Amino acid sequence: MNVPLAIIALASTLLLSGCSGQEEATPPAPFALTEDAMGRYCGMNVLEHPGPKGQIILEHIPEAIWFSSARDTLAFTMLPEEPRDIAAIYVSDMSRAPSWEEPGAENWIDAKKAYFVIGSTQRGGMDADEAVPFSVQEDARSFAQQHGGRIVGFSDIPRDYILSADAATDTASNDTTEGHADD
Repeated sequence: MNVPLAIIALASTLLLSGCSGQEEATPPAPFALTEDAMGRYCGMNVLEHPGPKGQIILEHIPEAIWFSSARDTLAFTMLPEEPRDIAAIYVSDMSRAPSWEEPGAENWIDAKKAYFVIGSTQRGGMDADEAVPFSVQEDARSFAQQHGGRIVGFSDIPRDYILSADAATDTASNDTTEGHADD
């Protein structure tokens, strides 16, 4: 069987380009929070609520889906009826937030890299239990010591905590056990 050299070269090029396509794409940059941001689930202006916010960017839609809380942002990723083509998940970085009442417009962190305090006494948007995100582990530890709760990474957040109506009962522990996806 005599296969022309050009066909072999073409096949090799296609195979190599296919392998390089498996690299993880750079996620889109987060959007700045503005007064036009409306919460996906509450339909209210995101700025009207205290605590950390969130945004999700889908692969084929070049705008943010806004959330009044970090917990709602995480819920979007868990609900079967929501789109799966997520390009980026950003939450307010409370390590760099001016205050709980004003979590900041441009201090976003990739949710998969954040340290989350769950089960604290601090209430988030819509006066619900919150998953409070931090970029600095020591900041998360200080927050948990002051407000209770425990520290977990993105992949360790209990589904029941995010999706239950009364998340506080799911994380009654006040320890600060740490688990981070990048550790």
